[in-house]
Amino acid sequence: MELTEENYYDKDTSWHYMSVSLFKDFMQCEAAALAKLKDEWQPERSPVPLLVGNYVHSYFESEESHQKFVDANSKEMISSRGKTKGQLKADFKVADAMINALKDETVFKALYEPGQKEVIVTGDIYGYKWKGKIDSLNLDQLYFCDLKTVDDIHKKHWSSAYNKYDNFIADRGYFMQMAVYIELIKQTFGVSCQPFIFAVSKQTPPDKEAIDFNGDQDAIYMEDAMRMIEENQEHIQRVMSGEEVPTRCNHCEYCRLTKKIELPIHASDIEIY
Repeated sequence: MELTEENYYDKDTSWHYMSVSLFKDFMQCEAAALAKLKDEWQPERSPVPLLVGNYVHSYFESEESHQKFVDANSKEMISSRGKTKGQLKADFKVADAMINALKDETVFKALYEPGQKEVIVTGDIYGYKWKGKIDSLNLDQLYFCDLKTVDDIHKKHWSSAYNKYDNFIADRGYFMQMAVYIELIKQTFGVSCQPFIFAVSKQTPPDKEAIDFNGDQDAIYMEDAMRMIEENQEHIQRVMSGEEVPTRCNHCEYCRLTKKIELPIHASDIEIY
């Protein structure tokens, strides 16, 4: 199957190409990930955070892309009642502030703007096909950029894998994403590119940061992420093909929805998360 701009996000392509987001879904809960992939269940969540992220992304992709996004999502973005009728809703006013926080930054303009936007890359990782989409790719200067919207850049997140608090890059799996993108760009274009993330927060006023992955600990985290893929990917593929039964995490939204009481458990054995 050939990936295009039109079919990249279609669920059908996920049966042919693994992606970082799909892999992370399976690592969190195999049963939920498989149900979502089969369209048997979808999580109950507000579309607003995703729309805000796409609103910001589309602005920096092109004027045409941004207008197309606004036209397609105006009902969700524009207030239709009260004193604010016809105005942007509060979340998208914050999104405008996020755009303004970045657009005149010299480093952002120098690194993000020159690259080719929304570049599809594919490759083979440990024997299976993978796909990725690069926000901004500069092959001449051998780097790529990813734009991230986040609630708070400096918020701490507990890592059970490392038994310590870590930042949003580790918590959201962005070390894995950058490592995978490096490999897919190399296989697609034959060059090794350096990753950058531009992060902008949803705070008032927004915080912003340019982030590289040149530190010694960054390299360790990216190596660990690729090792995680190598160790778990074959099992995930066998779950997707029906050869193995998906494991339930027993505490996510899907597992709560489909849970059946079997036998009583001891009061002292109640799991805590």
